[in-house]
Amino acid sequence: MSFTLIQQAKARLHRSELAVPGSNPTFMEKSASSAADVIFLDLEDAVAPDDKEQARKNIIQALNEIDWGTKTMMIRINGLDTHYMYRDVVDIVEACPRLDMILIPKVGVPQDVYAIDVLVTQIEQAKKREKKLGFEVLIETALGMANVEAIATSSKRLEAMSFGVADYAASCRTRSTVIGGVNPDYSVLTDKDEAGNRETHWQDPWLFAQQRMLVACRAYGLRPIDGPFGDFSDKDGYLSAARRCAAAGYEGKWAIHPSQIELANEVFTPSEKEVEKARRILVAMEEAAKAGRGAVALDGRLIDIASIRMAEALIEKADAMSGK
Repeated sequence: MSFTLIQQAKARLHRSELAVPGSNPTFMEKSASSAADVIFLDLEDAVAPDDKEQARKNIIQALNEIDWGTKTMMIRINGLDTHYMYRDVVDIVEACPRLDMILIPKVGVPQDVYAIDVLVTQIEQAKKREKKLGFEVLIETALGMANVEAIATSSKRLEAMSFGVADYAASCRTRSTVIGGVNPDYSVLTDKDEAGNRETHWQDPWLFAQQRMLVACRAYGLRPIDGPFGDFSDKDGYLSAARRCAAAGYEGKWAIHPSQIELANEVFTPSEKEVEKARRILVAMEEAAKAGRGAVALDGRLIDIASIRMAEALIEKADAMSGK
């Protein structure tokens, strides 16, 4: 391990992140009874310009009057390049002690996060706010991805990053047919077999971006979260996208429709089989340590100190999900 130790972000259950438009009070009320771990009340893309001010008022009322239980409550503010942003932060942070986090969209450079941090810090000090707000940033532009490592260290408030695939595709001029989906033209052709036949294999156009953001998050103690999958009628497509990210090391995924919440929770919850194996690894290593052995075999496979770290991380996540 490096001598440089990175402080991990505040731990939160973050399997599913539900997007709810601030312009729709009915949707906000219904979302409170959902199974989503995190809910963000949206002031940005889901709200038309003429509705921004009313959406802000709706969110203040919802945060103060609805029982959100133990959910992590977040707002997505408007971009720093708009005149809506400062009022989003000032009005809601001053009036809503229930708010847990702020989602900052289209972050391109560390200074974007710093600017919001300054504003939030002043409000917290002025209002003597007891709960310190956390940040999540959206990496959804080529500029943001080019600076993702620097952004990851931009604020001690920063807890998580989300990959915003739709705006990222637009920023990179990617030919994308479905938000979070794939394109048949993004493929490779095999060599000819003995019969002269060739096969086409589709590729994942988001792999590089998702992996780069994942590495930045894990290097600097943040939660990596995958963004939206646009076709909410395509259950299999959503599950495929979520499973790829879960296998890579992501902690959760957005739900832009209530039907996607259960899917995200299912994918990002460790199975009983995985948890049982992790516990067996810890038991085996404990026994090996007592016997003075640094490594031991379990089920025909070598396990060592790295296996312990992975097992401990999985059990910690499973315990959090079971409310322990």
